[in-house]
Amino acid sequence: MKQATAREKGFALLVVLFALAMLALLGSTVLATARQDAQLARNLREAAVLRAAAHGAVQQAIFRVLDQSAQHWAADDIPRTIRIGASLVIVRVADENDKVNPNTASLPLLRALLAQVGADPATAEREAEAIVAWRLAGGAPGRPDATTARYIAAGLAFGPSGAPFANLDELGAVMGMTPALLARLRPHLTVFTDDDPDMTTRDPYVARALAAIGDTTLGAGPGGPEVVTITADAHGAGGSRFTAREIVRTNARPIGRRYDVLDYE
Repeated sequence: MKQATAREKGFALLVVLFALAMLALLGSTVLATARQDAQLARNLREAAVLRAAAHGAVQQAIFRVLDQSAQHWAADDIPRTIRIGASLVIVRVADENDKVNPNTASLPLLRALLAQVGADPATAEREAEAIVAWRLAGGAPGRPDATTARYIAAGLAFGPSGAPFANLDELGAVMGMTPALLARLRPHLTVFTDDDPDMTTRDPYVARALAAIGDTTLGAGPGGPEVVTITADAHGAGGSRFTAREIVRTNARPIGRRYDVLDYE
């Protein structure tokens, strides 16, 4: 009888120890989940704060560009650091007129710019011709022109639109254009200007391309509305960051709204 009682006590002790172990495991799991949820909440809050700071900095930059007093910001692509709340934001204002518009640029200028961003001569020639051909493609309904026929022969499910590029992403559809080449070319292109840049450009790649084709014209700069790219890079604790970018046309109208947002990301 005493032996049975001892066995029962031992079994009860094992049950208690097992229950304690399960409770400890459950407590650890709950604690780990709570910590993860708290970290996720902090990350979401930090992301929201940085997003608000970046967009706030863009708005401040717009007002500074519009300001004609001593507080005016020129489109000089110089980094400016401002504080929005507890966040530090690095802001750049760049002039879109410093860039090349693939909708209007000549074949020699496109070829020279492609060479400046690292394309070999054969690739630069081929892609410059392909860009010009894309915007000029046409043909009667059911009778594609030679450019469109090449896309069909290559087995592609799309062809040239025969219209201006609406955005720079469309250049990725040009035959032969690789993501790597487009990534190198993109910072020097715009679809929001009407005239080619001249040697007053602050873009060294564009300046060298102009020099390569013998265009050393020094213009007086754009006479119409100013088109600028505003980039705001907000930095938070622990290396977190958020970047906002807007392309803005200033003084778009003599009355009413003083600027228009043409693009944003």
